[in-house]
Amino acid sequence: MSHALTALPRHALTPLPGRAAAAAPVLPAVAVVALLTLPLTPGGAGPADVVSGLMVGYCVIRLLRERRRPLSPATAMVLGLPVVGLALAAMEASSPEAGLTGLGRYLQIFVLVPAAVLLLIRGRADFRLLAWSVVGLALWQGAIGVHQYATRTGASYQGANIRAVGTFGAQDVMGMAAAVSLGLVCAVGIALGRASVRQRAIAAGCALALLLPLAVSFSRGAWIATVVTCAVQLVLSGPLRALKVVAAAVAASVILVGGFGVGTVLLQQRIDSIAQVTDAPDQAVVDRYTLWASATGMWRQHPLTGVGLKGFPEHRDGHATLALSSGAEIAGAGVSYRRQPLLSPHNMYLLVLSEQGLIGLLALAGSWLALLVCGLRGLLRVRDRGPGLDCALVACGLLVWLLTDFVYGDIGGPSTVLTAMALGLVAWWALAGDERAEVVPRGGVRERVEEAVAR
Repeated sequence: MSHALTALPRHALTPLPGRAAAAAPVLPAVAVVALLTLPLTPGGAGPADVVSGLMVGYCVIRLLRERRRPLSPATAMVLGLPVVGLALAAMEASSPEAGLTGLGRYLQIFVLVPAAVLLLIRGRADFRLLAWSVVGLALWQGAIGVHQYATRTGASYQGANIRAVGTFGAQDVMGMAAAVSLGLVCAVGIALGRASVRQRAIAAGCALALLLPLAVSFSRGAWIATVVTCAVQLVLSGPLRALKVVAAAVAASVILVGGFGVGTVLLQQRIDSIAQVTDAPDQAVVDRYTLWASATGMWRQHPLTGVGLKGFPEHRDGHATLALSSGAEIAGAGVSYRRQPLLSPHNMYLLVLSEQGLIGLLALAGSWLALLVCGLRGLLRVRDRGPGLDCALVACGLLVWLLTDFVYGDIGGPSTVLTAMALGLVAWWALAGDERAEVVPRGGVRERVEEAVAR
């Protein structure tokens, strides 16, 4: 009996729970992303928000049990810099409840969840697992969105229920666009890296598949941010890879537009409207410009600390012109027609400037700038030789996408927790990516070889 067991291949004796245990620390982060695939109910915290809070608690408990220093002083300073502006803006809020609510939300998205993700990722293998989970979320939401577009069961857009919104519903029309865009950025980063040929081919296929749901989301901000980000990723990856991917993207566009008729009249009008924001803007663009002007008016009256957290809706009408409409029209995707009030300027920088003032904007933007500089430095170190190019391209791409999209949108809605997860990936590469080696499974030589090949 013992001889028979000895004759079995080594991998047959490798216990599967051991392999699962190797990825256990990062699984709570993967669970947060996975919960964004569920249908969401309007109002209140979604399942992903709740689990993200539990993930932060789990991370704190692990640190206490292991008795190790959670973050280096430099990392703590970069991630904790936004707290300065948030604390001052919370004290300027119109009520303690508004101040505490706003403070908790900002801390969740920009400080606590990113820090927890950074601590739970132990190496590039964990990073890739979380990045692939974002790609999986994008594919799921994109598939639902394309079905909504094809069957006219999506959110209302110019009188037709064709706008792809995934499971986020008509209340959060930007949710699916953000999820698909971030998944596409992750897929492009993996495809441009030095992973195995199989992984790169799968990632490239996923990126091409996500172009269609991104198109039928009718989100101009997501389109612009994705184009800018993919261009940056191509430039950073090298000219040869850039030429290959551009050729593939052109071919895919020809197939989608010519072969499947994706280029509908409404889609073409939406694309053309990007260049018509000054000549003949639609009401959505007029509202956006009016809200931007309102935000800058608030900042001029309260330049240092702003009007306080959650204060934009209260002060909006006092600074807005008559061109502002009463609200955005939402319908479809299971929601009856109604008007949704415009409670933010749809520009993250102006939202921070109006509610937190110059101090808050400098603190938050300073944290993002530090992450960008550190991330790009790490990318340049591994671009020519060295492991982790795919992680670098994913992390830098995610941050570039967020910084670009923040010009056209801000935080809000159930999909916002995905922004925090993306910032966690960025923070790990920028602040800890070069310090932590690959996590090597305990199984044996075969697993070590497989891990080395995956790099």
